[in-house]
Amino acid sequence: MPLPNIFDKKVTDEVVKRINNLTPATPAQWGKMNVSQMLAHCAVTYEMVYETKHPAPNAFVKMMLKLFVKNTVVSETPYKRNLRTAPAFLITTEKEFLPEKTRLINYIIKTQQQGEAFFDGKESLSFGKLNKTEWNNLFYKHLDHHLSQFGV
Repeated sequence: MPLPNIFDKKVTDEVVKRINNLTPATPAQWGKMNVSQMLAHCAVTYEMVYETKHPAPNAFVKMMLKLFVKNTVVSETPYKRNLRTAPAFLITTEKEFLPEKTRLINYIIKTQQQGEAFFDGKESLSFGKLNKTEWNNLFYKHLDHHLSQFGV
C-alpha cells in the first residue's frame, strides 16, 4: 500500500501538526534520543538535500549503500525499531527543542512546496537518482517512524 504523499499539502500539514504536538518533555517510547535530538536527526535528511554540510560518500561506499541500504530506506516497508543509524544521522549532543522543531518544519514545508516534480530524478547524496515515489517514501517513512517513536 502506498505511503501518504509528503508532497501533498494535507499530508504535510498533518505531519507538522504531529510535530507541533511534541514538547521538550515528550518521552521516547524506544531508542536513545531525546525529542530535541530526534528533531535534529530528522533534519539531517533535509540537510543532505538543501545544504552542503554533509560530504558525499566515496564511490565504494555509495555502491554499498545502493546495494544494501537503499531499498530499506526508499521502500514502503516501515522501519524496525532500534535500527542502526548511519554516522551522519547520529545526534549525540544536546539540542534546543524550539530551534530544532522550527528548522525541521521549515524543511518539510520547503520540500512540499518544491513538489514531487522537483524531486523526480533528483540525485540523492547516498543513493544516486531517485524517483518521486522513492523520495516520498524516504521523507515520509523516516518522519512517521520517529514521530511514532515519540507517540505523536
